[in-house]
Amino acid sequence: MRETIFDWLGKEFIGLSSEGKAGLPVPEQTGEIFQRFDRELRDAGLSLEQTVRTRLWARDSEGRNLGSAERVKILSGRARSASSSFIAPIHFDSEARVALDLLAMRPSQPGLAKTLKEYDPPIVPLRYLIYDEVVFLSGVTSTLPALENQVAEILSRISGSLADASTSWEKVVKVSFFLHRGQKLEALKESFGKVIRAASAQAEYALVDGYSAAGKLIEIEVTATK
Repeated sequence: MRETIFDWLGKEFIGLSSEGKAGLPVPEQTGEIFQRFDRELRDAGLSLEQTVRTRLWARDSEGRNLGSAERVKILSGRARSASSSFIAPIHFDSEARVALDLLAMRPSQPGLAKTLKEYDPPIVPLRYLIYDEVVFLSGVTSTLPALENQVAEILSRISGSLADASTSWEKVVKVSFFLHRGQKLEALKESFGKVIRAASAQAEYALVDGYSAAGKLIEIEVTATK
């Protein structure tokens, strides 16, 4: 397991990453990772309830589906967080079928609660959460044909979520792009730039092999301040 502690946006964050234990069924691999994450967070005076974002990585579609279902069970109630999931065999150094990244945030005041906003009707991912004046959106995807069309639809949905959270693209601090390996990064940047001007936001890019459904070419996460 890898642990990183860093300051960002005036808050302290803890990032945890781990692959599952090879040989266990995917639900057990997922649950065991979260058990270890919870122990590490408790050693730091936190718990899974301070989780603000998770990313699930899987070798294949079945692993993604099983791991995602287990994650929903574990990160429920006050532990619910922004989330995303990807198929990316190259992500793994072991024979595990699932891996997780978790980001937790220490609030400026003890006992501060998250504001959780679901989609209407609710779906597996949370629409967004607000925690201590920071807004975390779950990854957003599209099934429209062609990358440019998917990016445009995704950005429209993200704009709606930012407005609903009483923030805007001007207050976005980070945009994370998870691009299908068969697509061109230059095309993604061009499609994004046609719609959004968020020059102050940090951008990060990763290549993956699949998502929750066939035909998806990009998943975008956004973090903003209030």
